[in-house]
Amino acid sequence: MLTTTKVILDVANEHSFAVPAFNISDWAMFQGIVEISEEKDAPLIIGIHPDEVKHIGRELITGMIERSHRSSVPIAIHWDHGATYEQVLEAIQYGFTSVMIDASLKPFEENVALSKKVTDSAHALGLSVEAELGTIGANDSYAEAGAATIIYTDPDDAVTFVEQTGVDCLAVAIGTYHGFYPAHLKPELKLDLLKEIKSQVRIPLVLHGGSGNPDDEIAEAARIGINKINISTDIKVAYHDKMREVLGNDPKTREPNAIQPACIDAMKVVAAQKIDLFGATGKGSLY
Repeated sequence: MLTTTKVILDVANEHSFAVPAFNISDWAMFQGIVEISEEKDAPLIIGIHPDEVKHIGRELITGMIERSHRSSVPIAIHWDHGATYEQVLEAIQYGFTSVMIDASLKPFEENVALSKKVTDSAHALGLSVEAELGTIGANDSYAEAGAATIIYTDPDDAVTFVEQTGVDCLAVAIGTYHGFYPAHLKPELKLDLLKEIKSQVRIPLVLHGGSGNPDDEIAEAARIGINKINISTDIKVAYHDKMREVLGNDPKTREPNAIQPACIDAMKVVAAQKIDLFGATGKGSLY
């Protein structure tokens, strides 16, 4: 069923698990992610970045919405890392059920003002809103913004931010990077910081950029306060690594229906592991 991120994450928050938000870039990936979520009876958030929206087009999003209505698990279609109010209006027009406004690189007061403006408009139309406070690291030139070094979320600022904006969930910076984790750094989540934030901010919390962080830390984060975890790099690497293998050097390998099934299967293996790790397996029955 098609629903909002708020509906999905409020249940996850109550039952202490995290929902995967898989970033997808084409129809084959989308179908594979929905299939594995249904097989695992797991709630699902489909994340699509504005650059990915441009790549796949509005018509494909309409198809995703229609497929989500027919799904046996709750699905939200989420506009990921929207940078402007105008982009959020575009997401509303396209039929997204959830939007993220990412003003984390702006001064605190500007982040609050823009996030509140987005929240007021989105809530009037029944959409959920995610914002970000603090900034995770950025390790490549792809779409998601980030800082050269992690700007950790301040718990007191988080309280003020949530009170003044009314957002439904908050992305926090506790030790992750977009893309591949830098080779010269040791991946480590500040779980004590997460506990402190969660003790003061009761709404669902979000973790971006978990690729490269140890599974045991990710699982613990889901247990103690993170309710949405964005996954992009891990599933895309699995998908395209398998595609390179299938394609090989044979120029006669050309038909998508002969190339993509193995790629989807490889991606589904990674996605299934994430669903289990986050504690989302079997949680579809809660909705």
